[in-house]
Order: sequence, then C-alpha cells, then structure tokens
Amino acid sequence: MITTMIPAFYARVLADPELAPFFKHATLEKLRTMQHEFFSMALGGPVSYTGRSLSHTHHGRGISKHHFGLFIGHLLETLLDIGVTKEETNEVINTINTYANEVTGTSY
Repeated sequence: MITTMIPAFYARVLADPELAPFFKHATLEKLRTMQHEFFSMALGGPVSYTGRSLSHTHHGRGISKHHFGLFIGHLLETLLDIGVTKEETNEVINTINTYANEVTGTSY
C-alpha cells in the first residue's frame, strides 16, 4: 500500500498551491524515501524511520493547522482512490493525526 500511495499522494500535495511551496527546495527522491519510512513506522510496519525528528524537520517552516489539514485531506483522498477501505483509511488518518503537534509546533 505505501509504495503505491507515496507517488500518488505527493502528486496531489505538489499540485496544491498552498502546500507546494513547502517542498520547493526538497529533493523528491529523499522526500519519498523519508515518507516511505515514516508511513511504514507510523503504521506499525517493519521499516524504521531514520530521519530527523518531525518537530526538528518542520520547525520554523510556518506549517499551520490549516496546512496540516490540507495534507491530511490529500492523504485521505489518495488512500480511498487506491482502494484502501474506509475503515483502514480512518485508522491511517487517526494515526497520522497524532503527529500534528510535532509538525505544526502547536497544541491541538
């Protein structure tokens, strides 16, 4: 699922005019690798995340709750489009939402 999801998901994210600027200087290959590791780890998979902490990586980038919501919306649409059940999609979204404070640097 993750291998299929990452390219489709980032196609949506990079097409979003509010999110695309956050990735302007990102190396897409590294981003895809880190996201594969992150989603695998977050969803209990056997892959370990080797990147910096989420709070360190996202600190000072101006990512708001609104931006995080857009990101989650694209994830939801992508998962449903690739055939993940609604129940599984909700589990994924709930898990990823637990990282919101680290990404936005705020309290929900």
